[in-house]
Amino acid sequence: MKGLRGVIGRVRDWRRGWHERSKLQRIDLYTRVTLCAMVWLFLLTWGFLPLSTIFGRGSYALAIGAALLTVNVAQSLLSTFNVRPAFDHYRGAAPFPRRRLRLPAVLLVVLSGLLIALMAGNGLDDRALPVMAMDVPIAFGIPYALLVPARRFLLHAAAYIAAFVALLAAFGGTGTPLLATALTMALGLLLVIISVRPSGWSLSVMWQAEEARDMQARLAVAEERLRFGRDMHDVLGRNLSVIALKSELAVELAQRGNPAAVDQMVEVQRIARASQQEVRDVVRGYREADLPTELMGARGVLQAAGISVTVEGADGPAGIGAPAAVQAALGWVVRETATNVLRHGDPRHCSIRLARTRDAVVLEIENDGAGAADPLGGGGDGGGSGLAGLRERLGALGGSLTAGPVGDDPDLFRVTATVPLTASGPGGRTASDPGGRTASAGGERAALGERTASGERAAPSAPPASPSPDPSALPEER
Repeated sequence: MKGLRGVIGRVRDWRRGWHERSKLQRIDLYTRVTLCAMVWLFLLTWGFLPLSTIFGRGSYALAIGAALLTVNVAQSLLSTFNVRPAFDHYRGAAPFPRRRLRLPAVLLVVLSGLLIALMAGNGLDDRALPVMAMDVPIAFGIPYALLVPARRFLLHAAAYIAAFVALLAAFGGTGTPLLATALTMALGLLLVIISVRPSGWSLSVMWQAEEARDMQARLAVAEERLRFGRDMHDVLGRNLSVIALKSELAVELAQRGNPAAVDQMVEVQRIARASQQEVRDVVRGYREADLPTELMGARGVLQAAGISVTVEGADGPAGIGAPAAVQAALGWVVRETATNVLRHGDPRHCSIRLARTRDAVVLEIENDGAGAADPLGGGGDGGGSGLAGLRERLGALGGSLTAGPVGDDPDLFRVTATVPLTASGPGGRTASDPGGRTASAGGERAALGERTASGERAAPSAPPASPSPDPSALPEER
């Protein structure tokens, strides 16, 4: 039982490893395994079956045949180990160590010599010779086709075929078997070049496209940072300049004993508080999620990844009359869930349903291909990403979030978010009060207005700012 459980565990590990790979990584692995399998398929058919004709032809034929098969197996093993680095060399990921070709080249010469010796000793049937001759260069040619240009490969293949046929003729090969051998060897090497090179080219193009997408994503992040920096500069640049100028002016007036210095500092305080609120507005605009925008973005991103998407109730966010706070919370659910659908599992279809009941808005996101992965993995910290972060955001509005497999099907995963339309949010305001944020911000500004920067109580109302003296009217010595 333990042995059976171990086998089942390894199969599950292989399946999990396969599902954890991206689609491009799966194509890459499939292509490499296919080329390695070609080597062994040709060995078992073209290299092994024709050896059945050596039985009954004496001990010499048996010894040469056994040696031929042994060397062919060793060549196939080396070819299997060399396919991966040859692919990496072809797409420019890592150079191929040329010393790794020395032993395969030697084994190719040994294989050719053994086959000629077997034929010269009348140990092989004339009809089996062309088939075995076609298999001899296959194991060496598959990785070699990825290491040299196609023209050089064809020239080397032609030279090898000519040398092999010449040696075979020198040791007694004649007529039709000799011509058939030359044709089958040319066919085999031509099969190698037309199967290996396009596979390598396709993988190279796909990896380049993947790298370009990664670079595009990094550039988009950098551009967003620059945009955020420009917005902050636009918000703070002018106000900080005015604060610096008025502070300098207040110092000059205070040194002269002019009471207008107080008015200038009151104005500086007002501008600083206004700047603080403007910065909060900018950051809030970056952090808030808009449900219609997130639905469109999720559809576009998932479809770009090859996942079919259906959205029901998309007339919805404005049409269903959901308040802004409810839309923002559900927008975060759409954004986080769509991101994790891409990260986990192997989905082929995703459906998004949005509906309004009498007193709540319900959002359902369902996808297949979840497997053993958790489509909302990541846990989040506080109000961050993951299941905990989403529950905190919805809980602030009295909402709820459920996530898990659908029924007994582990590949089907559903996330359901419910937000009441009249639930209380932070600070006792309701989700249906779009002005709650303004009132909260106004209350915060009022609270801030009651204290100075040092924590002391300020005057209930600031006196109106008196006309500021012209800085150019001040004395030059400063």
